Amino acid sequence: MRWLSSERVRYAASCDCFVVGTSSKIAVYPELEWRISTSLAERCLMFNLNITQLQCYVLMKIILKSSLNSEKRNALSSFMCKTILFYCIENTEQNTWKRDNLLTCFTYCLLELHSHVQNKNCPHFIISENNLMAGKFTAEEKRDVLQKLCDIVQSDGRFLLRINIDGISQRLRIKLGTIVHIAYRFQTSLEIYVDVLTQHFLSLMKGISGDQIVFVAFLSKKFFNDHICNLKQIILKLKNYSVRGNRMEQLASHCLAPFIYSTLGLIMASSSIGQNNPVQYEALKWLSLGLNSDVTSGRLKLASMFYCVGDMDRAEFVLRQTESRYNSTVVEPVCGCWFHPFISPSPEVKRKCSELSEICIKSITSCCVRFLQTEVNCVPRELQHEMVRSTPDDMPHRNQDERLWMDYAVVDSLPYLYFLQYKTYSHLQRHQYQERALSNLGKVIFTGKNFGHRETALNLLGQCMEQENKPRKALQCYMFSLHQRNRNNAAKFHICNLLRKYASNR
Repeated sequence: MRWLSSERVRYAASCDCFVVGTSSKIAVYPELEWRISTSLAERCLMFNLNITQLQCYVLMKIILKSSLNSEKRNALSSFMCKTILFYCIENTEQNTWKRDNLLTCFTYCLLELHSHVQNKNCPHFIISENNLMAGKFTAEEKRDVLQKLCDIVQSDGRFLLRINIDGISQRLRIKLGTIVHIAYRFQTSLEIYVDVLTQHFLSLMKGISGDQIVFVAFLSKKFFNDHICNLKQIILKLKNYSVRGNRMEQLASHCLAPFIYSTLGLIMASSSIGQNNPVQYEALKWLSLGLNSDVTSGRLKLASMFYCVGDMDRAEFVLRQTESRYNSTVVEPVCGCWFHPFISPSPEVKRKCSELSEICIKSITSCCVRFLQTEVNCVPRELQHEMVRSTPDDMPHRNQDERLWMDYAVVDSLPYLYFLQYKTYSHLQRHQYQERALSNLGKVIFTGKNFGHRETALNLLGQCMEQENKPRKALQCYMFSLHQRNRNNAAKFHICNLLRKYASNR
């Protein structure tokens, strides 16, 4: 490791190793074989590469993805490319790796890769007895890779003009003057930074949202008979982390705690309602502490509780305040229940992300609202159906993510806000506001982006249409819902119930 200082060499040599339960391709007893991982030492080596060496590594990975590996099978891996790069750096002088010598250095890496593929032997850089290419590809795949490597090397860099990843081809053609620059618009470094920061912040809130599911699933199984006591113990632990923990523990406890407050308050309120008692002050206190979990979900839980106890005036007040806080150009819906396609946030959201801290990001995110079985008395009847959304035939088709949240009532915040407004204004007999809420509900369902539970919102809209005595539109909503999620969907129950009522009226 000639390019490392003696201090760095000693540090790399002293790094711990890990043991991973993964066998090699040629293992005789794969279930008994484990692999030694030297990832900490490798990370030390990577942190000491200069910009040209890193660019060579990135180019090798791009070539791997765009040219060398087939769509069906990845014969070569990025770890092999990293190992080849280490060997090339080890066998050359450090002053070779300069920015004006990038193509030569990259070609040397490709030639070294060609040699290792030819011999079907790529020793691990730290554990040389480990051949990374053992059993990785067939003789036919070997010939194909060698031919592609030869073509790339012999092209004298012209192969770069055929790569579309990250706009490399267009950027080079602009540099060479073969196309007009004005025809293309590439992101500046500042724009890339803001994009990465935005994704980081949104991923943070998705992670917090997803962690609630894991937490609640664990709680439901282990502490089902004593939710309230154990929730209070967990809150004490979160407070301890927020004071004595490291920076990441403080951040996690600060973000997660308000969601736990709302859950605790709603469980206590649901217990009181189930016993025909007034909602305790302590329940209201916890619900108020959870109001700032994000823009909407904590407030919607409070409004839902007021609606279920028949306090329509206070429910309407909370809903009106929540709607005033939801600026669709600044607030981004967030759902960590399951992986679904994500549309890039608006420029205004990106601008806010570039200005805000990790804590303040809660002011521009709107998480989906989750109700547990123990909170059922604080859930409107129309939404309670989502807690029994699966038939016996549907249950085996749940994937791992769906097993965590499908027995709860889960709905995106904005559709639920308009649904609760519709129901509340209906009880208050404020028909003009009721019609506006229904219009907003339909509009946001079909035009809103990044919702994770659109099928639930459609089921709520269908039940509103039934209340409006519009069975055909209700049936359309349920069919649209089934199109969104054809299994594990309460729409099946709603369709059967609608047809039963329609037949009895005939």
